[in-house]
Amino acid sequence: MTDACDITHRPPPPDQNPSEEEIGRLIKESKTIAVVGLSNKPHRESYLVGKYLRDNGYEIIPVHPNISEWEGLKVYKRLSDIPGRVDIVDIFRRADAIGEMTDEIIAKKPKAAWLQLGIVNNEAAAKLRDAGMTVVQDRCLKVEHMARRRG
Repeated sequence: MTDACDITHRPPPPDQNPSEEEIGRLIKESKTIAVVGLSNKPHRESYLVGKYLRDNGYEIIPVHPNISEWEGLKVYKRLSDIPGRVDIVDIFRRADAIGEMTDEIIAKKPKAAWLQLGIVNNEAAAKLRDAGMTVVQDRCLKVEHMARRRG
């Protein structure tokens, strides 16, 4: 049995993240969030985060290759299928899958790519930053939003 406090499977630390002020500004100024890997299973973190963000005024655009609808919203198979702009691409994918997504993210031109808690890919993050976007790694957008509502 695996110990719940086992730290051997934690991701490497992010090489850099925006300041707390930059994260706060990004959360405040963003309106549209594409959630990549958004599950239609209510017990999954991506579902809970997507629902929380939608319930708190964000336009959520679900992205998942294997489902067609999420909470009454059309689900796009790929980020590149989404018409129009998005402010944040919120990613619930394995760290090793992020690299193959970087060109698609760059082509979408969001303000930010947000790699959820437990997801770090410093090489992909550097490429995204070089393309001019903010990159947040190993942080939860829901947790960050909640912390700023209280503060």
